Amino acid sequence: MRTDLVSEPGDATRPNEDFAAVGLPASGQGGCVVVLDGVTPPAGETGCLHSVPWFTSRLGGALTELTLSGRDLTPAEILARAIERTAGAHARTCDLSHPRTPQATVALARWSPDTVEYLVLSDSALLLRSPEGAVTPVLDDRLARLPRSALATDALVDATLRNKEGGFFTAAADPAVAARAVAGTVPRGAVRALAALTDGATRWTDRFRAGDWAALFEVVAEEGARSLVDRVRRLEAADREARAFLGRSKTHDDATVVYAEL
Repeated sequence: MRTDLVSEPGDATRPNEDFAAVGLPASGQGGCVVVLDGVTPPAGETGCLHSVPWFTSRLGGALTELTLSGRDLTPAEILARAIERTAGAHARTCDLSHPRTPQATVALARWSPDTVEYLVLSDSALLLRSPEGAVTPVLDDRLARLPRSALATDALVDATLRNKEGGFFTAAADPAVAARAVAGTVPRGAVRALAALTDGATRWTDRFRAGDWAALFEVVAEEGARSLVDRVRRLEAADREARAFLGRSKTHDDATVVYAEL
């Protein structure tokens, strides 16, 4: 078993809003990876007393514990319970119905001697590599499929697209969104290694087009998670002024990569 984890803020003066964990139970029977990307709210009222890092830490911690201990639960059931538990921690002090209440994207995988289960919600990514070397991306592409004109203003996104039918879904305060996640199970023998990444790291492929998913996985597996983040930072710095690649609202983003070789 080999793991590698890097999580770096996009701005050293601001807290990292990502969350990452690797769980390896004492029994040695399986394990999990959990990655969250906190959604940075626009300036203004969020209806919540708590920060995005507070939320991602709470939700990520609940997901990690439930993924390891709740072997009888599916990944979607785990996400629903983790959202419910996190909402209960601040429902009395915060307006959880606010469209900008703290929220996050999710990517998780859990393996046992027999299976690998996975779940992806919103634009974090999970990559599965077979023993033969083929890389299968597990993606929730609803946000990417929306026309850019629909994402023109934060108010429009909040009112008509976020956690709405026809839009995209994130883990906020409603456990029902767990049913909207991309989830599945494959035989353990079909997966040799996996990687979970936030969109600050997947920019190397889906924004800068520096290589496909298989090439990205090869960088992480052969050079390490740190190398991928460094490569992204160099591309971001080179594009700082030109902003040539549409879709980047900020030069640098929090970037997280978790690699596990099963």
